[in-house]
Amino acid sequence: MMPRYRSPLGVVKAGYLLGVFLLLLLVFLATPAMAQGLPAYAPINPFAASRSPLSFEPFRPYRPGRWAATLDLSYASTIESNSLPAATLLLDSELLRFRVGLSRDLGPRSFVLADAEILGAYSGFLDGFLEWYHGLLGIDVPERDRRPRDEFGYTVDLPGGPDLDRRPGDAFLGDVRLGLGLRPHRAIQSVLVVTLPTSTGPAGYGRGVPTVGVLNTVHLPVSDRLVWEGSLSAGYSPTHGALDEVQRELMLAASSGLRLRLFGRQSVYGNLFYHSPYYRGTPLPSLDRREVSFDFGWIVGVGKWSEWRIGMTEDPEPSGPAVDLVFQVGGRL
Repeated sequence: MMPRYRSPLGVVKAGYLLGVFLLLLLVFLATPAMAQGLPAYAPINPFAASRSPLSFEPFRPYRPGRWAATLDLSYASTIESNSLPAATLLLDSELLRFRVGLSRDLGPRSFVLADAEILGAYSGFLDGFLEWYHGLLGIDVPERDRRPRDEFGYTVDLPGGPDLDRRPGDAFLGDVRLGLGLRPHRAIQSVLVVTLPTSTGPAGYGRGVPTVGVLNTVHLPVSDRLVWEGSLSAGYSPTHGALDEVQRELMLAASSGLRLRLFGRQSVYGNLFYHSPYYRGTPLPSLDRREVSFDFGWIVGVGKWSEWRIGMTEDPEPSGPAVDLVFQVGGRL
């Protein structure tokens, strides 16, 4: 009898289904644990942040009868330049985001949350330091070399228009986010989020329209020292503004990350975040390609629930430096 042929595609599908089955099995066999998870993460690049409601939302353990608060301060340096015969893009800036969040449990399986943020966009002061930093690591950033030090730029020119020249802003209100969270299982969380167009800053930093997303998170304590969290999310953002003809409305995001306790209440973490493209049909790679970010840092626990962290974020994709570096401090209370 001739051996039965099995296509490579069939093998891939079988492996995928087996992986999904094993992940679901781990979820439902996971033992209850109070181990804290990863910090929240949201893109700070204004081309992304002005479009998508999607982010990584960590698993929130049940805290009966208590308000929970989060504080996050991010400061980013950006350098992105696409120069083509028919189109150009430039993002050379330093960005500030200070976010305050509150949440409260309605019961063991549900909670509500709300976030507000203050944003800023500046010419900045970090270019000299980053040139030294890149030189120390042997990293060549030609986009940085071609630009004057500490000069703001946020422009987009597309074939047939529009030609946009965005302005910096010292401090302004960003969009407000509201959410309803459900915990159908001790290791699974889903949050329905809505963003409201409350930004008071210049054009190009706020979404301009309400957006909606569903953020799904899985929380698995692998051991008493190691926690894995992954997410898969989907969202909808109506087209709006001068770039409405090239904006995508449906978006996806996913993440996978680990938190490792080293000693006492000291932990390190790393989280890889993927977001589908925000735009389409332009000649500019920085707009039409996916985004991949790596968020990492150090966490110090200071009580049963409270902890503080310092961290950084690098954006390996889309091609080019994009968000060059993000410095972060934050805490959960």
